[in-house]
Amino acid sequence: MAALQDKRLFLLDMDGTIYLDEDLFPGAKSFLEAVRERGGRYLFLTNNSSKGVDAYIEKLARMGVESSREDFLTSVDALIAHLRGRPSYRLCYVFGTESFRAQLKEAGVPVTDRRSDEVDCLLIGFDTELTFQKLEDACILLNKGVDFIATNPDWVCPTWYGSVPDCGSVCEMLYRATTRRPLVIGKPKPAMVELAIRRTGFAPEQALVVGDRLYTDIAAGVNAGVDTAFVLSGEGTRADLETSQVKPVWVFDDIAALHAAWAGEDRPAEGERK
Repeated sequence: MAALQDKRLFLLDMDGTIYLDEDLFPGAKSFLEAVRERGGRYLFLTNNSSKGVDAYIEKLARMGVESSREDFLTSVDALIAHLRGRPSYRLCYVFGTESFRAQLKEAGVPVTDRRSDEVDCLLIGFDTELTFQKLEDACILLNKGVDFIATNPDWVCPTWYGSVPDCGSVCEMLYRATTRRPLVIGKPKPAMVELAIRRTGFAPEQALVVGDRLYTDIAAGVNAGVDTAFVLSGEGTRADLETSQVKPVWVFDDIAALHAAWAGEDRPAEGERK
């Protein structure tokens, strides 16, 4: 694997890594600019399926960061790729936001938000529009034996006031009620990282996965055979490093510290290769 200074493709988580809610972390914009100035590339890889890429483009623009659709890979992209690689379902019940359902429909996936006998798959994502009706429908469908696929296993989504339950937490509720576990598509599975490398043409040793969760972001890089950097600006903590079997190559306080080390300006002890 290449040294940190030789990395040119940065696969960046978003929530907790480059921003929190509507606040861009200090140093994030300068890091993104430096990557491009040095002939590199970055892609935003997010497990958050609650909104489409256009919403992320608008959000980053409000923070002063210009971006395009080509700068993003989401768990919905990975889910669509998975669904296209297998026989088509008759009808998929979408447990998620209207945006999630619209993205799937635009991709040609047969979707509904109403329970019926035609449904043979339950697709679940991070749902900021959660209702008890969806929970009840999901339990009925899972008890009937329909396939069960989740965009991501994240327990929480960080906000300015703390955290809210993410897709993984809702899937755990459904497991307690039905004993059914989903097939997970997004991080920590390697699909998003592998797809990013194929799309950009960089070699795996030139890539670096950067994120604030060991069990999703860092695990995705490990599973794809790509170097990783764990930042302590979001959900993950130093204590997690002691108990997790997933180990990053580098650890940094935040994206600014990663930038400094990559640029050769600073190399703190926690940023050394392990």
